[in-house]
Amino acid sequence: MNVISIQSHVSFGHVGNSAAVFPLQRLGVTVWPVHTVLFSNHTGYDGWRGPALSPETVRDVLQGMEDRGIFAGCDGILTGYIGNPDLGSVVANLVDRVRGANPKAVYCCDPVMGDEGRGFYVSDGVAGFMQETALPRADILTPNKFELQAMSPFTGDSLPELITAARRLCAKGPRLVLVTSLERQDGPTDAVEMLLVSQDRAWLAETPRLSFPINPNGAGDMTAALFLAAILKKDDPGAALSDTISAVYAVLDKTRELGRREMALVEAQDEIVAPPRRFDVRQIAD
Repeated sequence: MNVISIQSHVSFGHVGNSAAVFPLQRLGVTVWPVHTVLFSNHTGYDGWRGPALSPETVRDVLQGMEDRGIFAGCDGILTGYIGNPDLGSVVANLVDRVRGANPKAVYCCDPVMGDEGRGFYVSDGVAGFMQETALPRADILTPNKFELQAMSPFTGDSLPELITAARRLCAKGPRLVLVTSLERQDGPTDAVEMLLVSQDRAWLAETPRLSFPINPNGAGDMTAALFLAAILKKDDPGAALSDTISAVYAVLDKTRELGRREMALVEAQDEIVAPPRRFDVRQIAD
């Protein structure tokens, strides 16, 4: 099983490819990582060094991969933060070329654009790319609640309203929308949920809320990677959600136990494969 992952890379910490590649490999997935930035650390710190790679450089790397004739063996494409719409065009072109070689290839798009409390932290051009170009191509979309509401657009905060918002996105392309780290007005206060929606079904899972002095970065990047791997292996949405939320909780719980700011991916590698605590998924009746 082979996945192309186009994301940022940091040397210290775990975001982007630094959060996605190792968990995928630990699950037995061969990853062909393509980096969009080479930073010393993620931007949650007060400074960082290193370059953002130009769209031309990323395009050149992808062309070299295509020259090897490997796109026919690509089972999945994973993308996260897109720094500018020109890079978005490179991503869209890649998805089209891979699907030309393997029509069954699954595109999982994490539409990283903003968050509650921070608002948008990308340019209007990136938001437009996600809405107009990435969304119709995606098989799986993994927004947080802010991104879901922005892309719908739908501002409702109850479970039925969030399901409606996700189905609006399904109608535009994706067969599955996974809403990560969900908190809602009619939800539990001591838990964090994930909501998975298709055009005709919906599933909900929750874990206990974990407390950190500073929330670890990169959990959303890891979540998208884990869910893509689960879908590629099982093609069972409910089971994939259970696998994903259980592994994410295991990593974050280990991180909390060790008192880390950065996710304890290496220390929790066995738990990624076999989470010690499994969380049930319930199907939501419409």
